[in-house]
Amino acid sequence: MNAQKLSKRLETVAKFVPQDAIVADIGSDHAYLPCYLVHNNIAKSAIAGEVVKGPYDSACHEVQKEQLTNKITVRLTDGLAAIQPGDEVTAITIAGMGGPLITSILEKHPLALEGVERLILQPNIHAKVIREWALQNSWKIIDEVILLEDEKIYEILVLERGEMNLSELEKLLGPVLKQQHSDVFHSKWTREVEQWGHVREALQKAEQTPEILAKSDELANLIEAVGEVLKR
Repeated sequence: MNAQKLSKRLETVAKFVPQDAIVADIGSDHAYLPCYLVHNNIAKSAIAGEVVKGPYDSACHEVQKEQLTNKITVRLTDGLAAIQPGDEVTAITIAGMGGPLITSILEKHPLALEGVERLILQPNIHAKVIREWALQNSWKIIDEVILLEDEKIYEILVLERGEMNLSELEKLLGPVLKQQHSDVFHSKWTREVEQWGHVREALQKAEQTPEILAKSDELANLIEAVGEVLKR
């Protein structure tokens, strides 16, 4: 992977960046994504934010190597603090982190979201917490993708400002992904249902305390609800 050829995961993220956006890529690592966006005339300019010195240095080197220092600013700072007044950022990308970490980044500097029109978020795990954050903060899901790369399954959530309603099952599975019901979606949730079944079997062998019984019932409900979706 490099600034000209992204991974399948990051290339999919890039497809959701609006034309002529000003992008802040948070946790940019080597800055491959912002370099790609500028090289391909998708983004007018970009900010690459990194909180760790090593990846920050790598990002600086990559931007210099690609001769994009006039279009991409690299900043060593925490999360959305990379976005400064006057940057006029219109889109934010955050990829390659867990859902809870992504939401904590979004919550820590809420003023940095002013003027931002789109969020493209790629959680490695726990996408549900991002959907819950979106509900609570007046963002709506306009698209979702689930993909397989290097034997790992990733979800990409695209948010714009607005209201939405999600059921508990849609928070977990994703409203768009649930409807599309792709092979990767089916594979992921079939495996999850199997794991819940194993956990429930173990719980049934344990001392049946109120807590154990409640957890067993919760898993039974999940297995039934997700199982019904997988049958469609």
